Amino acid sequence: MRTDRLAKMVRSAAESGILVPAFNVPYLPMVKPIVETLKTHGTYGMLEVARLELFKFEARSLAAVAEEYRKYADPSIVTLHLDHTPVIDEDNLVADWEGLIAEAISLGYDSVMIDGSRLPLAENIEAAAEVVRMAHAEGVVVEAELGAVMGHEAGPLPPYDELFESKKGFTDPDEAREFVQKTGVDWLSVSVGSVHGAISAASRDQTKVAARLDIEHIKKLRAATGVPLVLHGGSGIQQAYVLEAIHNGMAKINIGTDIRQPYERALAAGASVEDAQAAVAETITKIIREVYGLEGSAERLDRVNSEQ
Repeated sequence: MRTDRLAKMVRSAAESGILVPAFNVPYLPMVKPIVETLKTHGTYGMLEVARLELFKFEARSLAAVAEEYRKYADPSIVTLHLDHTPVIDEDNLVADWEGLIAEAISLGYDSVMIDGSRLPLAENIEAAAEVVRMAHAEGVVVEAELGAVMGHEAGPLPPYDELFESKKGFTDPDEAREFVQKTGVDWLSVSVGSVHGAISAASRDQTKVAARLDIEHIKKLRAATGVPLVLHGGSGIQQAYVLEAIHNGMAKINIGTDIRQPYERALAAGASVEDAQAAVAETITKIIREVYGLEGSAERLDRVNSEQ
């Protein structure tokens, strides 16, 4: 029942211009301030963990995240999502994506993401279709990625303006149409100008580039696919672009760097874990209230659903 509601809520978000924020968990103690702050503000959102946060940070395991989530979360407000599960990972190594997704489904995750974006189109379609078969049989929602949201690769990125103007890695609308039709995915993560935050220990603390979004490209992708779109690399994007994207089918935004850095900086300055958690809660509150105006969004989305 919860995943049915999740699918409806995100579809309603795409249709009514109400954003669903998804907050990443690189460190297990961040679970508590994320889910409690969303509940405090009545903001419908997601707690999510990516494979790299299990291996390159300190999220520990899918089971550990699920256990912490269930200690504090109100499932009517916050759902549990498995983020980036790559077929080929950021180090260009083959990952056990089937095993990780099967584990998340068995642990009760509400939605899962398969990332075959480093594969040729046909192979990406094949992997995503397999995840849809695995997940939909258990009532679990599926997100996939087409195009290349850059930033997790080793080494420096090309200049951002060069990336944006060249549209390098941008999701092709015709390929997106084919991808959704052949896979049956519920949501599609697209590349339209955002970049991921750095994950190497040497560069994690760097300020992200003030990214832009190609709104006309988003409109084409929404028209081509008909499914809710997902924006990865959500930290650092100029606010006006995200607000316009929301009104053109961008339903979910992933936020990691914006809350990870305050947590890390607090601990590096000698603060307690509790103070670091408070820094996360403060940042999320600002995102909810001042950046995207999401206070009370759970009630608003429920109302949209009841009217349909």
